[in-house]
Amino acid sequence: MIISQFKIVVMLRRKLLLFLLLCIVIVPPGFSYTDPDDVAILKKLMKQWKNVPPNWKNQDPCGDHWEGITCENSRVTQLVLFSMDLQGTLSEEIGNLKQLRILDLSSNKKLKGKLPGTLIDLVNLTSLKLVNCSFSGEIPEALGNLVNLTYLALNANNFTGKIPPSLGKLVNLTWLDLADNQLDGPLPISSKDGWGLDQLRKAKHFHLNQNAFTGEISESLFSADMALKHLLLDRNQLKGPIPKSIGLVQALEVIRLDNNRLTGPVPSSISNLTKLDFLNLASNSLTGPIPNLTTLTSLNFIDLSNNQFDRSEVPAWFSDLRKLRTLAIESGRLYGQIPQKLFSAPELQEVRLNNNSINGTFDMGNDVSNKLHTVKLEQNNITSVLLSSSYNDNLMLEGNPVCSISHLSRTAYCNDVLEKIPPVESLNPCQHPFSGFLVFRAPFFSDESDHIPILEQNLTDTLKTCIPNNLSIQNYYFDTNTYFWVQIKICPIGQSYFNRTEIIKCFDLNSEDHALPDMYGPYYFTASTYRLSSSGRSYKIGISIGCAILAVLLVGLGIFAVRQKKRIKREKLRNDPFASWGSMGEENGEAPKLSSAKAFTYDEIKMYTNNFKETNVIGVGGYGEVYRGMLPDKQLVAIKRSKEGSMQGGLEFKTEIELLSRVHHKNLVGLVGFCFEKGEKMLVYEYIGNGTLRDCLSGASSIQLDWSKRLKIALDSAVGLAYLHDHANPPIIHRDVKSTNILLDETLTAKVADFGLSLFVSDSEIGHVTTHVKGTLGYLDPEYYMTQQLTGKSDVYSFGVVMLELITAQPPVSEQKYIVKEVRTALDEEEKRYLGLRDLIDPILVNKNENLVGLNRFVDLALQCVKEEACNRPTMSEIAKEIEDIMQIGGFKINSNLGFREKYNPAQRYSMDVSSSSSSSRVNISSSDFKYSGGFPSQVNLNSS
Repeated sequence: MIISQFKIVVMLRRKLLLFLLLCIVIVPPGFSYTDPDDVAILKKLMKQWKNVPPNWKNQDPCGDHWEGITCENSRVTQLVLFSMDLQGTLSEEIGNLKQLRILDLSSNKKLKGKLPGTLIDLVNLTSLKLVNCSFSGEIPEALGNLVNLTYLALNANNFTGKIPPSLGKLVNLTWLDLADNQLDGPLPISSKDGWGLDQLRKAKHFHLNQNAFTGEISESLFSADMALKHLLLDRNQLKGPIPKSIGLVQALEVIRLDNNRLTGPVPSSISNLTKLDFLNLASNSLTGPIPNLTTLTSLNFIDLSNNQFDRSEVPAWFSDLRKLRTLAIESGRLYGQIPQKLFSAPELQEVRLNNNSINGTFDMGNDVSNKLHTVKLEQNNITSVLLSSSYNDNLMLEGNPVCSISHLSRTAYCNDVLEKIPPVESLNPCQHPFSGFLVFRAPFFSDESDHIPILEQNLTDTLKTCIPNNLSIQNYYFDTNTYFWVQIKICPIGQSYFNRTEIIKCFDLNSEDHALPDMYGPYYFTASTYRLSSSGRSYKIGISIGCAILAVLLVGLGIFAVRQKKRIKREKLRNDPFASWGSMGEENGEAPKLSSAKAFTYDEIKMYTNNFKETNVIGVGGYGEVYRGMLPDKQLVAIKRSKEGSMQGGLEFKTEIELLSRVHHKNLVGLVGFCFEKGEKMLVYEYIGNGTLRDCLSGASSIQLDWSKRLKIALDSAVGLAYLHDHANPPIIHRDVKSTNILLDETLTAKVADFGLSLFVSDSEIGHVTTHVKGTLGYLDPEYYMTQQLTGKSDVYSFGVVMLELITAQPPVSEQKYIVKEVRTALDEEEKRYLGLRDLIDPILVNKNENLVGLNRFVDLALQCVKEEACNRPTMSEIAKEIEDIMQIGGFKINSNLGFREKYNPAQRYSMDVSSSSSSSRVNISSSDFKYSGGFPSQVNLNSS
């Protein structure tokens, strides 16, 4: 009996053990390996997003290996879904994933909205990456409580407001990237009761460029115990001096402070940064001597362009920097000759010394670096050149006296021809590549071709260890910020598509695991949305597709008919982009008649301007905003977009297209094309890099104009307007000539712009057209205003006001003073007529200590232009000829390619009354002759010769 009972017990134990084993092998439905709270949170996130991975519909995130999810001990520790085309917002539920250590949702451009404050609850988070999304609003203060965070990248979003001082609590942070947003205010510095960026002693990367930060850079920001390697503060609105304390940070390798409003001298402490590879201080208002950087023997890149340094000879210490690859000091007030030894630096690739006063003979010598590919010396005073037999690449000398020599004037040396590197075409294209751009913000080089093979090999070696692939570089270029863009494409091998897991595991080039050589500098990766294969979906999807195909077949004839109708409409629009003209109710008259302008689509313009990003706005006017853009062929353009509801946009839009598609001249802004689609009216112009004449005269630009440049700008503008009056067919009256409508390109060639108010007139009407008065206060012809009779002389009056601006730098109307009246009064009150100008002449002209050759004649000419009666004013062609004569008498350079003498007979002298200036064509003004009182000259000695 006992034995039988024992057997029964043994049998029951065996069955129980077998049952338990079956339970382990065959998990019943509803059982979860993942913590139930994490499951619930992920499912709530899934409801907030479109395009989540299909296997997120499975029951168990950890057990079913949801794509983008990594688990440890049944808890979710990583959520990585970059470049997955996610759409929606980031739910506050994210804060309940208590064990989350890595959150990466980068390159999902349709993720938007504010960051939730519940991020504060992710106390274990070490890496937060939201690069290249569309998040907006302020950065939450709560992020400062994530004390375990080592990597914070929120760049390329739409964040606004100030940097939260609480980020100073992130004492373990090594990477801080807030670039390319709309952040403003000062950089936060710690105080007795507060936090600041100066407390991030372990941070190696401060990437804060391309925002709108203001205020001064505090001396307290830097200290000797900082690990900082890359300091990027370029393209902000920072002011004040460069702090001396920057020299304490011995680890610094890259400094970008360019395109701010910094002032004062460069601190001598910067010479302590012996590891520095890259230094860019361009486009500020720095003063004092050009800094001596002899001790910075590691320097690869120097750009000190467009500041206000003391006038000096070309520094000899350039030649001591034997690792130098790029040297740029444009508009740096340099004179003298360039040391030959500079060009023998073994790594030298590019030298840019445009817009200086380098003179004499340019001689590179025979020991020239075999890596040198570009030497830009435009707009200097070089009189002769000794060409080196060992250098056959780009040498640009346009705007130097040497280019007036007949055998050089027509060569590439004197015609601003720069070889463009064509886009690279993939040798092994595939149908479904993973692609994106690597953006290098401070590369140490300027010769892309030497470094592309190295980069391609490095990326190939890194990625092939993860998954079989074929990587190729498709395109590369430097943009206007000197950022280096490299487009890569990665093709799968042995399969048609990459899956999500492969992309997440292998292609996150923002990861700390991917390190490129130091010469590429700081960078980030922005991936394109990857369209994944649908082959892994369930059979239910296949059945649904079959049903859909059947439905399509049933209605196929109807769809075909609709498509045919749309195709005919598209063809009509393609052939006639203005087929819908007048449909919006604000376009007047007939549609524009085109000559040569290109029609762009709205989507193309959107792509060229990076989705009309605010950082690309370069101007705002009554018509709307103007954006900087880049076409696929790398041509920079300015895109004027009509603001919504503008009732005058239609007529201006039509006028500019019709006018600029007909006329082409070097002194008129060129029209590249237009967009008239989806309710938008946009004009695409050539990009003019140095802004408006008013910007330069007012000090808003860092460019300072000496007397010769002002004469040249006046001549360029006069020639452009003369072309409109005398050589356009039919003739054109501009009607809005002013200093803000005169643009200056890289060589300070003036181009007349903004033809929205212009009128075509017949030859018989050029002297007499009745029209409603249009124009700008201060420039408006009084006779035209009184009689409504428009003539070409109305443009002449406006141009006369511009000439007075060139002399005084004052706007036409300010503080209830009218510049025309002020100049007339000043001259009439003095016995010696031109002595009356002493208080009106732009102080910059005086401070430059130069001879204002032809000032008297120029003033007389301006006053002739602003005569009350139009019949007493000269024509634009006569004005251009007189300015040219003034420049020739003064010995100033005149571009040999101007073409003005071909259009106007030199024998046809303009015979206006200049008797008052005939005895004094040269005015000598020396800075030593002035005694200053309150910043204005109170005494002046004018000597005539």
